Amino acid sequence: MFRRSPINQLQWLRHRWQNRLQTVFLLGFLGCYTVLLGWLIWGSSALIWLLAITVVLFLLVPVGSPNLLMKLYGGQPLTRTQAPQLYRQLEQLAHRAELENSPSLYYLPMLQPNAMAVGTREESSIAISEGLLRILNERELAGVVAHEISHLRNDDIKVMRLADLISRLSSSLSLFGQILLLMNLPLLLFTDLNVNWLLVLVLIFAPQVSILAQLRLSRVREFNADLSAATLTGDPEGLAMALQKIERQANSFSRRVFSFSSVPDWLKTHPSTRERICRLMKLRGEEWQVPLWRVPLVYRPMPITKPVRVFSLNRYPRRQGRVIYRS
Repeated sequence: MFRRSPINQLQWLRHRWQNRLQTVFLLGFLGCYTVLLGWLIWGSSALIWLLAITVVLFLLVPVGSPNLLMKLYGGQPLTRTQAPQLYRQLEQLAHRAELENSPSLYYLPMLQPNAMAVGTREESSIAISEGLLRILNERELAGVVAHEISHLRNDDIKVMRLADLISRLSSSLSLFGQILLLMNLPLLLFTDLNVNWLLVLVLIFAPQVSILAQLRLSRVREFNADLSAATLTGDPEGLAMALQKIERQANSFSRRVFSFSSVPDWLKTHPSTRERICRLMKLRGEEWQVPLWRVPLVYRPMPITKPVRVFSLNRYPRRQGRVIYRS
């Protein structure tokens, strides 16, 4: 077994319970808000109908295959011969996260640094862009891969899928309610019927409120994935350095493409990099032990001893593969 993560246990527990409570609160808020909209339209029977619709849609709507989703994003599968060290790194982390199967590895031919995970604990895929492989070293890349595996380990994709389903229901109810309101507008204008305009505003702005709650939930799950990644690698500082490099590269790219200022943090799916780094650095305990990638060989049966090299998928076998990353 691997040596456990050298983190401050008090800080780890505090952040973990904070993330859990915020997740429960935001999901509860989305559910209660949707029930309120249903009550405004259908009455007291809305709770039963909405609960039944949510359960049926969540269970019966098919989930796309991870391999199919990766193809839609333009990902190209990487074999073990193309990225042997990266595969060993991925298998180490997947084993430590107690996933049933190691995720499939894909390569995204894009210069913007990015990584993504799709699927479930049983069947999943992780994609890494060329831009990410160019700027990160082995230690930093381990933190990013651990972050993506943590999304699979914590079932974040299912959580966000449930939140997206509730948000879509609230938007549909809001649209239906606004149509009913427009159809009854002459009755409201030419009669003495009293209208609670506060409830009308709740109905109108339901999609915006649901989207903001969904974005906040996404940021909470990102914090939780950072926390879990630190426990997998035993090296919070490695992920913090990776986030700093990714932020610098992303800001450089956005300045070249866009001329306007950055989007406010409360409109983003990810928290601010500064706050994520601060939380990661607080996890370092006073008795700092040896992180995962510096543990002697006896603690890690599949060590990573060489730089990560990923060769391009070459259609012409006579031409030599191009190294796109070299540490």
